[in-house]
Amino acid sequence: MRSADEHGGDVNEVNKQVPLNEPSQSEHGSRQRSKTMSRKEMARDLRRKRLSGELDPDEEELFRLIESQRPKTRADCMNGPRPCLFVSCKHNLYLDVNPETGSIKLNFPDKEIWELQYTCALDVAEKGGITLEEVGEIMNLTRERIRQVETRGLMKLREAAEAEPPARPPAQK
Repeated sequence: MRSADEHGGDVNEVNKQVPLNEPSQSEHGSRQRSKTMSRKEMARDLRRKRLSGELDPDEEELFRLIESQRPKTRADCMNGPRPCLFVSCKHNLYLDVNPETGSIKLNFPDKEIWELQYTCALDVAEKGGITLEEVGEIMNLTRERIRQVETRGLMKLREAAEAEPPARPPAQK
């Protein structure tokens, strides 16, 4: 069923012809907001490609090769190539996967992975103390949001420490 606007034209045709007035990147600063994509949609597309034969056998071989080279421990990846291309690693900064819904959030929708200064949160942690501003730039978040996350994390650590029973002193003989 086609919908028509008040002039009798097809609304879908009008929507295709009229460009959306999206704010430019300069109007909101130098960063784009993160975008979330459905893992189910991505998996559906991959299954469709495999079933229709669109997935190249060379691409399949590449998937197997990459999986065999995937680091299993921090020691395996510490001196590995950077930027780290294993975006499915929970320490990779390029994207986040929600464990409950499986949705994927691209933290840097306007950049490719090789354009990032840091791709691994563990590399940033090894760097040592850095400012909230630097953390915000690395993670594509504001300094205020980093402060909120830090405060919440410290609060959770305090609660966990208070919930633990006090350690008993060693028995003396």
